[in-house]
Amino acid sequence: MQAPAAAERNKGPILAVLREYAAPGALRVLEVGAGAGLHATHFARALPQTRWQPSDIDPRALRSIAAYAEAMRLPNMLPPILLDVSQGWETWGGTQPATLDLLISINMMHITELRCTEGLFKGAGVLLKPGGVLFTYG
Repeated sequence: MQAPAAAERNKGPILAVLREYAAPGALRVLEVGAGAGLHATHFARALPQTRWQPSDIDPRALRSIAAYAEAMRLPNMLPPILLDVSQGWETWGGTQPATLDLLISINMMHITELRCTEGLFKGAGVLLKPGGVLFTYG
């Protein structure tokens, strides 16, 4: 399992803000570019009402996410999916239009090509429910 120092430092402050948008009741969440999986497991454990779907484009990251999920045994965290955010939302693991409550992307936009950010915003426009939130950090 990978454990980036920055993710360890910022997981608490990010969670504090996420709690403001995580209303009571079941919530569907897609995390784009989940990286090592530290955030995904931390947030899924702290927000048990969510159905957390982590994703990444890097196979090493997917293995790390899976290892975190196995170690934490979180029933509300789905197995990670391979997702290239620069591709159309139709390729995003079967996510259907207007089904997500939260779409989260942490530390992706500043290290990827512009087409990835464009894809993230296009996907959010289709996949988020009315009133759903695109949450970005970094």
